[in-house]
Amino acid sequence: MIEKVLIANRGEIALRVIKTCKTLGIKTVAVYSDEDYNSLHVKQATESYHIGEAAPAKSYLNQEKILDVILSSGADAVHPGYGFLSENSDFVNLCEKNKINFLGPSGASMELCGDKMKCKDVMAKAKVPTVPGSPDLVKDADEALSIANDIGYPVLLKSVYGGGGRGIRLVHNDKELREAYETVTGESMAAFGKSAILVEKFLEKIRHIEFQLARDTHGNAVHIFERECSIQRRNQKLIEMSPSPVVDQKIRDEIGQLAVKAAVAVDYTNLGTAEFLRVDDGSFYFIEINARLQVEHPVTELVSGLDLVKLQIDIANGEEIPFKQKDLKVNGCAIEGRINAEDTFLDFAPSTGPVPDVIIPSGPGVRCDTYLYSGCTVSPFYDSLMAKLNAWGQNFEEARVRLLNALNDFYIEGVETSIPLYKTILKSKEFMEGNLSTDFLQRYNIIERLKEDIKNDTIQKQDAAIAAAVIHSVRYNSRVKSSQETNMYWKSKLDRS
Repeated sequence: MIEKVLIANRGEIALRVIKTCKTLGIKTVAVYSDEDYNSLHVKQATESYHIGEAAPAKSYLNQEKILDVILSSGADAVHPGYGFLSENSDFVNLCEKNKINFLGPSGASMELCGDKMKCKDVMAKAKVPTVPGSPDLVKDADEALSIANDIGYPVLLKSVYGGGGRGIRLVHNDKELREAYETVTGESMAAFGKSAILVEKFLEKIRHIEFQLARDTHGNAVHIFERECSIQRRNQKLIEMSPSPVVDQKIRDEIGQLAVKAAVAVDYTNLGTAEFLRVDDGSFYFIEINARLQVEHPVTELVSGLDLVKLQIDIANGEEIPFKQKDLKVNGCAIEGRINAEDTFLDFAPSTGPVPDVIIPSGPGVRCDTYLYSGCTVSPFYDSLMAKLNAWGQNFEEARVRLLNALNDFYIEGVETSIPLYKTILKSKEFMEGNLSTDFLQRYNIIERLKEDIKNDTIQKQDAAIAAAVIHSVRYNSRVKSSQETNMYWKSKLDRS
């Protein structure tokens, strides 16, 4: 049984894992870089160890250093969180070699999931529908060009080693394709020292819908509903929800079983996510398996009542999943907004620096996973995600209103955030009607509408400030007058005496 978990990560996900481990009576080991010595996960873990400089390559990506800490601390398991080493099969193999329980899939399964071309081949054999495209890796730009003309533009050029929106380029013609081929190849070589490119048909006005998976070492597998993740910027998710507005129970059962079939096809164990694209005609196409716990896992926890980190630990302990597919029912609706430190009007450029003050929202149905505290710093060395703000309701509208109110209550001083953008999105008619797509921001001119909202909000604030000043002045003058009258009263009393 797992007794001590090292968390090979930082920030809010490290705190999230610590929370469940405390509940289970499991000791935790935190690791931290120079930049993170004052971070909350360092203080809340049972033990904490310094692992290097701020740059990820010198700390959170340093496999040998992290392995040294695992062994010296006596940790018998490691939770990778997401990002960093979470989908690095070499690190998983290193853990397996040293008999360390990795809270995720095997190294072999992770390697297969991470190779988009091999994974696509496996899915085709398992009769899981995939996006039309090249049947194999393309050898050069000329072959990519030929395939693109066969399936028709627009197409996506994708590095099989990419992820999180990186190593992907949308092209509309031959000229763009040749330029993008060099770019994607260069990115892949710089990041991984190797390049492998595939071509896929670009499906327009699509929705990104994913299914949470769980599979144990006894062969039991379930899906834990879907998450709609269509609102994105640069192929990275911003707002997620469950259930999806376009998934009923029939579709949930059908695509959920495809997701389970995908997990079985790659011999996946522990928790993962099967991601699909849905087109306007209702067709679903498998795109990949994310071999880790997802950023947006709180959405699933809120509608299922499950602790997914606990489920990870239970499966890693060799236990069977304690429920069957028929036992799982969607309860209400949950929506998450990723609170990023970035400037929406500078193409979502990171915004970093000290956070002198912060007020975390709370209330019925509101959950906020965050590393923020008054006096902390948002570092330029790591991802811009500061918090995940979730709201649950008995239905979509209650969850939406609760999240909107929580966004209004969320105060973060010192950095630009995505909060104003989410307010505009949540108040938009398109969002309220469930008309979502991966190009939602562009399709509905959300940035321009945000500018108008900010302009109107500024005017309202100016009006409020003027009103406050007038009220203050009236009250001040009233107090002065009252004080003068009081003084005159006591002066007359004294004179009479």
